[in-house]
Amino acid sequence: MSHITPLRFLVILISLMLVVQAAPTHAVQAAAACPSPAIAVKTGQSDERLTVQGLNRRYLLYIPATYDPKLPTPLVFSIHGFASNPEQQQAYSHWETVADKEPLIVVYPQGTGLPSRWNAGDSSYIGASTVDDVGFLRQVVATISETVCIDPTRIYVSGLSNGGGMSNRMACQASDMIAAMGSVAGAYSPVDCKITRPVPVIAFHGTTDPIVDYHGNASQNFPDIASWAKEWAERDGCSLTPAKIAATGDASGIRYTNCKDDAEVVLYTIDDGGHTWPGGGLEFGFLGKTSKDIDATAVMWDFFKQHPMK
Repeated sequence: MSHITPLRFLVILISLMLVVQAAPTHAVQAAAACPSPAIAVKTGQSDERLTVQGLNRRYLLYIPATYDPKLPTPLVFSIHGFASNPEQQQAYSHWETVADKEPLIVVYPQGTGLPSRWNAGDSSYIGASTVDDVGFLRQVVATISETVCIDPTRIYVSGLSNGGGMSNRMACQASDMIAAMGSVAGAYSPVDCKITRPVPVIAFHGTTDPIVDYHGNASQNFPDIASWAKEWAERDGCSLTPAKIAATGDASGIRYTNCKDDAEVVLYTIDDGGHTWPGGGLEFGFLGKTSKDIDATAVMWDFFKQHPMK
């Protein structure tokens, strides 16, 4: 074996240090998160139960056939609205269609109470709730991660109406876990927002939503939607002069950029849109028009893919 001079040893040492430094932190975290040895799991949809803080909780879990137990995989929550359930939310958002292509893991959790709801914050509209839903969703991730290879840098939360409000709360109070947030017709109740890092946000709202007024409703404690988006831009340290997103049919938008850690805040406005999921597969006429010009799930996923946790 040839003799290694001190100079050559120093060069090798520096090279190794550079290689380690070059490896993205999220890649190292993701690799460490997979169960070892890799555990084979049943793919498809399953109805899961979990006891959290003495409450029996439920969620639908979707694992695509393309799932690889050795590959860190993104997870997306899709949270139902007030008086709804996981099955309806699935019919609205059809996240499993995206999951089959990517792949990704989808979770449709169930709220509590009758009618079913989420503790999204202080709102007279959804009634008082003391359930720790943030803790529940954290436990869902922990439980799934025991057997499924979840990428901890790509855990996303999304929801409709009260579920959008719960997504907002998760972004505010679980920013250590949630990489980015998406919302459709979100009912944003007042919440103590304590982010530990900038959280990318994308939202979709209709101008004639009969449930969540686009311009806010003081009696329900719901904010003006444009003001809510700007508050997130301020929170994320963005430039407060948004760029316009060109209209596609009835959908147009604004985008706040130059944020800390490359975050973004995007708001799509649906002209004459109702309390509905744009491009969604479930419609109720009394909730107003459902846009066919934009697919909220597809656009949301494209946004999520650009924003893993740094």
